[in-house]
Amino acid sequence: MSTYVTAHVARPTRRDAYYDWLQMLTGLGLVLFMWSHMVLVSSVIVGPGVMNAIADFFESTYMAQVGGPLIFLAFLVHFVLAARKIPFRFEGQRLMADHALMLKHRDTWLWLVQVVSAMIILILGAIHMWVVLNDLPITAQKSAARVQSGFWLVFYAVLLPMVELHVSVGFYRIGVKWGFIRSDNRAMGKKFEYGLFALFMTIGVITLIRFATLATVLAE
Repeated sequence: MSTYVTAHVARPTRRDAYYDWLQMLTGLGLVLFMWSHMVLVSSVIVGPGVMNAIADFFESTYMAQVGGPLIFLAFLVHFVLAARKIPFRFEGQRLMADHALMLKHRDTWLWLVQVVSAMIILILGAIHMWVVLNDLPITAQKSAARVQSGFWLVFYAVLLPMVELHVSVGFYRIGVKWGFIRSDNRAMGKKFEYGLFALFMTIGVITLIRFATLATVLAE
């Protein structure tokens, strides 16, 4: 005998539309931050001196000291707004999983990917920001020592794909939700999603490898 779980869906209001806009804007702001962060961190590929110079600029202009807490605040606001649509009770989670299995729809699974990746990013991202902001100034040598400790290499090996997956899927879903990606250009939107993920994953992996070998380079 089959058991079906039902849920009451509330009618969207004008306030929900404002929340959706704020969620999208904070999400885009965080994406721009992540890209800027990637420019800073991946500059170590060119040389540790380049990364240190960029980090020193952020330090001297107090962008790191002021911007860090603001980014963390935007991070929390974005999560709270997104959490409005995430079922935290077992019945809701079961209903969500049942619908995903029944529909076999790619975009439904992408939403689940964003939910899972968001939970992981919330925990790991908060830890990363806390550790970095309490160990200023940022330098290539400090970052390399942290990665080479072993634990942090595994930590970033998990955080990196979660962030890039969340960002690339988020861009695609924003495009679908707000009408930029339609039936006639959805294939192109999917290619952009895949390309975005592949590009930043490649940069991130090369950066981690660079940090893992940086001490040897500096010693030469």
